[in-house]
Amino acid sequence: MQSVNVKNDILKDSHFLKTIEDAKNAIVSAYRTGHKVLFAGNGGSAADAQHLAAELSGRFYLDRSPLDAEALHVNTSYLTAVANDYSYDNVYLRAVMAKAEPGDVLVAISTSGNSANILNALKYCKEHEIIIIGLTGKTGGKMKDWCDFLLNVPSTDTPRIQEAHIMIGHIICELVEKELFA
Repeated sequence: MQSVNVKNDILKDSHFLKTIEDAKNAIVSAYRTGHKVLFAGNGGSAADAQHLAAELSGRFYLDRSPLDAEALHVNTSYLTAVANDYSYDNVYLRAVMAKAEPGDVLVAISTSGNSANILNALKYCKEHEIIIIGLTGKTGGKMKDWCDFLLNVPSTDTPRIQEAHIMIGHIICELVEKELFA
């Protein structure tokens, strides 16, 4: 029941829905100008990042051209080398340094909003005109200060936050696909 309540709270919040629309518009604009969407997250949020990148790069509802979307953690050799040679706090920073260009979008997913490796990447993105969409829990954590579009789920319960993140991600993927291909 808590999961339903959190999702209903989101769907009743006009500001939250406007932020979803704005995030969708940023992604559509990025794609229309030849840019890409990158995803970052840890643990369950990494699974969500990979899932949502697949929805864009593969397909959601429509048979259509693939969109350039990638979860930055899927190369385990890279991930473990950077974590070993530098630190785990630098795995997403170095990935965005290598892959992201001004005008690209980074979707950063963290239930607490305080993951050091995500925050380090966000600081770089902000300095290099990479658009940041943040999916967090209720407070937004430290990420709230770095995101262009903050989607902070009104909950402090990690499973409920993650369930809402995938709902929000699916909504955005559907809207992006419809706008670009319908």
